[in-house]
Amino acid sequence: MGAVVLAALLALAGAARAAEVPAPGTVFRDCPTCPEMVVVPAGGDLLGADGGRADQAPAHAVTFARPFALSKYEVTFDDWQACLDARGCARLPDDHKWGRGRRPVINLTYAEMEGYVRWLAAATGKPYRLPSEAEWEYAARAGGDGAYWWGDDVGHNRANCRACGSAMAGKGSQPAGSFAANPFGLHDMHGNVWEWVADCWHPDHRGAPADGTARTGGDCKLRVMRGGSWYYFPKVSGSAYRAKNPVGVKSYNIGFRVARDLP
Repeated sequence: MGAVVLAALLALAGAARAAEVPAPGTVFRDCPTCPEMVVVPAGGDLLGADGGRADQAPAHAVTFARPFALSKYEVTFDDWQACLDARGCARLPDDHKWGRGRRPVINLTYAEMEGYVRWLAAATGKPYRLPSEAEWEYAARAGGDGAYWWGDDVGHNRANCRACGSAMAGKGSQPAGSFAANPFGLHDMHGNVWEWVADCWHPDHRGAPADGTARTGGDCKLRVMRGGSWYYFPKVSGSAYRAKNPVGVKSYNIGFRVARDLP
């Protein structure tokens, strides 16, 4: 095969592979009852924070070589019902009398959330998973360097957290998408419910992978949570804020979001 022909074929193959990956911000669904997913762009950011809580330090550079997808909203009761109907999930969790539908699903153990992800992956044939905490923070910041994607001041009624001016501040969750999306197209990254991620707990970011993958060593009886909730004050909803909980905990404060690898 001539060098010119080979080069042309390689270029066509490369273009075909590139065409498989949707543009950043693209919203898609892999099935009618699957969560809406948003393509998060490849890129780098400085994650964590210095000069504050020790568990947020050190600030460290992370680079995502490839785009990935993250659910546009926290996983809702409607999403969970689809899994229940398909017998991929075993029970309908308590909604704390707030209502189900578009509200984030709560009162689940970590294992139950992992079960939903496994069902979603099996049902669609796509590589769904829980996001790493680095992916979560990168997506929450959406290119910004403030405590929230819009800046350092929490403002009024921009997120659902205690003293944030939201309708359910300190009272309970709100339906997914009650607030504006960040520049990446993601809703409710700050407040509403905590979001459990894939990482086992480490007391700080020392040794965190530079490629943004999840840390699966450490204390895996405790898992990392991000984003704060309706119950907690604004600083807890900041992009860099980290928390942990035992994997067996079920709480009206805790939900999750799903990630998906792209071709």
